[in-house]
Amino acid sequence: MGRVTAPNPVIPVPPADLPGTLGALRAAGHQYRTVKQELRDNLLARMRSGETRFPGIVGYDDSVLPEVERALLAGHDMVLLGERGQGKTRLIRALGGLLDEWTPVIAGSVLNEHPMHPLTPASVAQVAEAGDELPIGWLHRSMRYGEKLATPDTSVGDLIGDVDPIRIAQGRTLGDPETIHFGLVPRTNRGIFAVNELPDLAERIQVALLNVLEERDIQVRGYQLRLPLDLLLVASANPEDYTNRGRIITPLKDRFGAEIRTHYPVDLELELALIRQEADLVAAVPEHVLEVLARFARAVRESPSVDPRSGVSARFAIAAAETVAGAALRRAGLLAASASPDGRPEAAVARVGDAVSVTSTLRGKVEFESGEEGREIEVLAHLLRTATAETFRAHLAGLDLSGFTALVEDGTAIETGELVGSAELLRQVGTVPGLAKVLDRLGLGDAPTPEEAAAAVEFVLEGLHLTRRLGKDVTDTGRTVYGGRG
Repeated sequence: MGRVTAPNPVIPVPPADLPGTLGALRAAGHQYRTVKQELRDNLLARMRSGETRFPGIVGYDDSVLPEVERALLAGHDMVLLGERGQGKTRLIRALGGLLDEWTPVIAGSVLNEHPMHPLTPASVAQVAEAGDELPIGWLHRSMRYGEKLATPDTSVGDLIGDVDPIRIAQGRTLGDPETIHFGLVPRTNRGIFAVNELPDLAERIQVALLNVLEERDIQVRGYQLRLPLDLLLVASANPEDYTNRGRIITPLKDRFGAEIRTHYPVDLELELALIRQEADLVAAVPEHVLEVLARFARAVRESPSVDPRSGVSARFAIAAAETVAGAALRRAGLLAASASPDGRPEAAVARVGDAVSVTSTLRGKVEFESGEEGREIEVLAHLLRTATAETFRAHLAGLDLSGFTALVEDGTAIETGELVGSAELLRQVGTVPGLAKVLDRLGLGDAPTPEEAAAAVEFVLEGLHLTRRLGKDVTDTGRTVYGGRG
């Protein structure tokens, strides 16, 4: 689950002290290595130094990453299989960090050819003619990663290449490599190429990758170019029994050295870590609210009402946290005109009641079983209540909360909701016995802000309602009213 990159990334400038000619490169003691040797050496170096091998990858330390590392050390191309939102693309892109920061190339080479290992006849002749005076360029590792989202309209020309009719018209023969306009795969020579959602690639197009994976050469328009490509090919795919849009053909599956299954976070702490790392929060979201959302995502994923083959993406919990933060910011904006008694405007701090909005805004991220048609929001609302109750018990079980239930014993009602400010909510509850212990259990400290205290109070009220110790009603204006049961 990675961030969207800038449309025009700045190309890094190589350091001035790097060799500028083939002779200087040799004098510096540079040794040619294939991409897979480079990845193997750099991975081993990071293992020995204790450096993080795959920054930003959460939840795979004891399962997926060891398999990926074994595949890289063995020099295997690999395919990652897993449901949507399991970080397959993020993991694939992280592989590029194991490449050398800078690598030498023949200046102007379309295929990023190494000066000590030219491939095309033109480059071989150029190296032979210029010798040690051959000018070389330097390619940053960020430019050695190529990626293609497989779509039904992808052609062999897109991936491998096609004959350039203009060059034919200029007099070159059909068997001349100079007549070829190379596709994405050969242009990523000496790098890593990824095919996302490989089963979506038409089977006849998948055939074009067979030689790339095994013989390491390419075929264009019926004749063969003996160009031994040097690259790591990685693919991602959803399980075939879910997509039903296509399959990976058997000969292609056989050519991948490793098939690695990914998975969702295996426990609550990893789910929370992923949300904290990935969510772009526009307001403060207390830990207990994040935990409710993490439990909610896991409950949706495990619900019998949800199609298990489709999965529930990690992006579901991330979007839920961002939506809740947005609701808190909206409240702060709408209440800006009505400042608290001390003249301080409402700060944006999320409460558990803000999570109600996610049941409608995020239902499109979940594929339900056919029998649940029309009940989607009802199912999600039930699972959200379950997640809130579990979080309430996890943090506040055994705590004396009679001070909160006593607030409504004389028929008094407490109003909260999306547009109820923290000052108004705290004024209604006054000084509550046990609130300090609640704040401590929720990690809000000895001196919480009014907004944090209000978030804790609302969480207690909702938890008491869900454990059948308080009544609850929602008014036509959207306010939530807590009172005695009965």
